[in-house]
Amino acid sequence: MARASVQVLQKVGLFQGLEQRELEAIADSMHERRFSAADVVTREGAGGAGFFIVEEGQADVTINGERVGELGPGDYFGEVALLTGSERTATIVARTDMVCYGMTPWDFRPLVESNSTIAWKLLSTMAERMR
Repeated sequence: MARASVQVLQKVGLFQGLEQRELEAIADSMHERRFSAADVVTREGAGGAGFFIVEEGQADVTINGERVGELGPGDYFGEVALLTGSERTATIVARTDMVCYGMTPWDFRPLVESNSTIAWKLLSTMAERMR
């Protein structure tokens, strides 16, 4: 199964400020996921067990059935699920075929536990985004 490339990760705001070797460690923890047009990628209220980065394709984001946004290359979702395993806050439906790279909490936790620099940079970025 393919892994994310460092070039893909460099385009993601969440990973800004990470060094090449840190990006390589993250890339090694991510796995390719493909979705066909019209696939439900995540469903609002369902359990959340993964973080995804969109490499190719487009998706629509809805909350309570109302379209609130779209996702495309370089966008990401599910970062809170890495920390909390909380329910999904939105439904995401692929508008086109998509190539994404995903990471589960059981991949993420050992990565940040063994590399405090990555952990600190990611938590700082996530906290800023939530603010």
